[in-house]
Amino acid sequence: MNASLSAATTPDPYSWQFVDAVKQWVDEHFESIVEELAELVTYKSLAFEGYDRGALEASAHRVAELFSDVGFDEIHHLTETDDGQTSGPAIIGRKHAAGNKPTVLLYAHHDVQPVGDLHAWTTDPWVATERNGRLYGRGTADDKAGIIVHRTAIRALNQLFGEQHGLGLTVFIEGEEEIGSPFFAQFLQNHRQLLSADTIVVADTANWGVGVPALTTSLRGLLDGIIEVTVADHPVHSGLFGGPMLDAITILARIIAELHTPDGDVAVNDLDQSRWTDAVYDESDYRSQSGTVEGLHLAGTGSLADRLWNKAALNIIGIDATPISEASNSIVHTARAKFSMRLGPGMEPAQVMQSVTDYVKSLNAHGARVEVYPGEQGKPFIVESDAETIELMKTSLSDAWGSEAIETGLGGSIPFVADLVEAFPDANILEIARIGTGNW
Repeated sequence: MNASLSAATTPDPYSWQFVDAVKQWVDEHFESIVEELAELVTYKSLAFEGYDRGALEASAHRVAELFSDVGFDEIHHLTETDDGQTSGPAIIGRKHAAGNKPTVLLYAHHDVQPVGDLHAWTTDPWVATERNGRLYGRGTADDKAGIIVHRTAIRALNQLFGEQHGLGLTVFIEGEEEIGSPFFAQFLQNHRQLLSADTIVVADTANWGVGVPALTTSLRGLLDGIIEVTVADHPVHSGLFGGPMLDAITILARIIAELHTPDGDVAVNDLDQSRWTDAVYDESDYRSQSGTVEGLHLAGTGSLADRLWNKAALNIIGIDATPISEASNSIVHTARAKFSMRLGPGMEPAQVMQSVTDYVKSLNAHGARVEVYPGEQGKPFIVESDAETIELMKTSLSDAWGSEAIETGLGGSIPFVADLVEAFPDANILEIARIGTGNW
């Protein structure tokens, strides 16, 4: 059967005839799809301060070109400004719905993470390199693959149904996701009409495993902050004053040690879990992917999947104190630790931040002054699994992959999803994997 079908001859999209047509179309175009992804990877699209802004702008222009030839009525190249700061460039493309057809918003981002130590790379990070059937390079998965997923889906839709299919389509390709989407809420506010949709598809999560598609129905929230301990107004000589006065690092260490129960669960009060999963996360897979040292005990109670997706997790991610190279026989008078906390679905960041503050200040600090300074906050996300669009997406994923799609959570946080929920409360939000990703 010819994969290029006119709107008049296109079979029922729920039939196996149509599924076969889609698969044939993908097979025929797969090489060019990969080439488009590889070309997009060459753009060093870093939104972080200190990097070449021109490369990020060039990436946005290329994204605009990729969507300009797939039937959009309008393409917008947008930036936002506030207090002298400018957002990463975003691309919004719009094809208006015909009649009473719904509108689908497709989200991805074109900015990427810095490459870090180049010597740690086996291949050039800005060249998509195939090894054992997989592509390696910065953005080949996160999230330039998501851009190509959306473009490819639109191309297939246009060719199999005809460009007059009537479905409303909007693409929103963000340019600063990797730095926390600081202007995302402003984009939603300023361009609400452009971005309004009935269903929102976010291509920025992961498959459950190679060959096993997944629909992400929950994300953990995120908050961070700083715990500061002060025992004196200046350092003092340990020979003259040591003994009666504990140093700030020791007291901070005692506080940190009390943040978890002996089993490894977060000890902070009022962190009730509201969601449970039936998925089984294999411990050997977790250990292999995370690179844990031999014999390390995994923290927490309950299933591994729940510990990763649905329960709170707390880590110390930085400490400010006297470095060893500058250590002297002085009692360290102040020390600080930054904590990062993942929140399970249903947990409210502001309430959890207050619980953390109350808990830390309730601990025995030997009378030292203890302060907790709140940082960034992002809400968790959960979607009702009985929504009609969920079932449609799972069916589509299962048909495409030839393997039963499953629902999963994601231990990471994507704070802008909560912004989407708040801006468009009636829209269905679906999160699918980037192409080529496996379990991670």
